[in-house]
Amino acid sequence: MKIQRVLIVLTLANLVLLVFTLARLSPTVTESTAPVLRGRGLEIVDERGNVRASIKVFPASVQPNGEPYPETVLLRLITEKGRPSVKISASEQAALSTLVGPSDTSNTYVQLGAKGTTSSLTLKDEDGREQFIKP
Repeated sequence: MKIQRVLIVLTLANLVLLVFTLARLSPTVTESTAPVLRGRGLEIVDERGNVRASIKVFPASVQPNGEPYPETVLLRLITEKGRPSVKISASEQAALSTLVGPSDTSNTYVQLGAKGTTSSLTLKDEDGREQFIKP
C-alpha cells in the first residue's frame, strides 16, 4: 500500500508541475516577433538554397592598388541566374545605387551616386552608348 501511495503522490506532483510549466509557456507562444534582428549580414535564399538577396557590412580595407576602402554596407538583390541586379551601397564617403540589365547583358546599367560633395548619374546601354550626367 505504501508504494501505491508514493506513486499516486508522485503522479500528482508531476501533474502539478506539468500544469505549472504549460501555464508559464503560453505567454511566450503568443509573443510577437523580436523587435530587432542583429548581425553582421543577412542572406535570403530561394527554395533551391540560392542566395537571392543579401545585406552585409564590409570592414574597411586597403585595395590592391594601395587605396583605402572605407567600411561599407552593401545590399544586393540577385536574379534567379545569380546576377546581382540591384546594388545599394553606403559608406561615410559615398553612397551608390546601381541597377543592372538582364543576365545576358554585360554593359547595361544605371548608376546613381554621391561621393563627397558631388553627385552623378551614369546611363549605359549594351551597344556601348553612355551618358554621364553631373550637375
